[in-house]
Amino acid sequence: MTPVVDLLTDPLAHEFMLRALAVVVASSAVCALLSCWLVLVGWSLMGDAVSHAVLPGVVLAYVLGLPFALGAVVFALGAVVLVAAVRTTGRTKEDAAIGIVFTTLFALGLVLVSVTPSQTDLLHVVFGNVLGVSRAELAQVAVLAALVAAVALARRHDLTTFAFDPVQLRVVGRSPARVGALLLVLLALTSVTAVQTVGVVLVVAMLVVPGATAHLLCDRLARMLVVAPVVAVVCGVVGVYASYYADLATGATVVLVQGAAYLLAALLAPRRGVLARVRRHARARSRTAGGTPAAGRLSPDGRRARAPRRGTSRGARPRR
Repeated sequence: MTPVVDLLTDPLAHEFMLRALAVVVASSAVCALLSCWLVLVGWSLMGDAVSHAVLPGVVLAYVLGLPFALGAVVFALGAVVLVAAVRTTGRTKEDAAIGIVFTTLFALGLVLVSVTPSQTDLLHVVFGNVLGVSRAELAQVAVLAALVAAVALARRHDLTTFAFDPVQLRVVGRSPARVGALLLVLLALTSVTAVQTVGVVLVVAMLVVPGATAHLLCDRLARMLVVAPVVAVVCGVVGVYASYYADLATGATVVLVQGAAYLLAALLAPRRGVLARVRRHARARSRTAGGTPAAGRLSPDGRRARAPRRGTSRGARPRR
């Protein structure tokens, strides 16, 4: 085989790498899909809150002998309810309510980790342990990812309307509150899938960066829903391979690659990139500095300029 083929196939000889690639692809794709709506709605901080809130649920699930995913889902949904309850007090704004809930639940999780005797390193939930994913955990991630993707795509029109114009939902007979609650439930389930990949701390990156990257590259949401998962999956695979050969933390490497992809998009995006804006600004300045185009040359609007008539000035009527 050629060196390039060996480079690609050597990691696939290990079963743990196959499971790692599978869980990264599944979680990256579903997180990227949901991130498109989260970025447009402005719920990036909500994703951070829900992802941190799953930690005490995972610890309690371990103590009770239940699947980790079950405890994570219960506490993720509980965090959504708590944020809504704190926000309805009237004096606490939404961002403050989110900060109160996610820091409190995350601290509770850390306390439970410190006092719970276990043969399993529960801190893997905090920092991720994608190389240690079991077959059962891979099955849980696959089922949750497929469920979230199916529901999100089936209700994509309602979610899109909620992101751009919630009032329009009432016009067509939909409840904005219910659509928002659906998006929060999908967010909770998606956070559980990403915890298996990058851990509690870095989940918010997978829920925000792909959608933000696609938003720089696309003008239509339909294209974002394709570009974001593709970018996230490619970054996930590249991150897994890079962590394998460079002996790096896999989850953190995946997030770093996604961050690098966002920086490239921010620089090179054809319409919204930094370089494109610099070129437009330079062209505008050159047109302004050039003043009135000479006769025979093209003016900024694309028309060929004419020399002014003798005895007249530009903008004045000719003498009779």
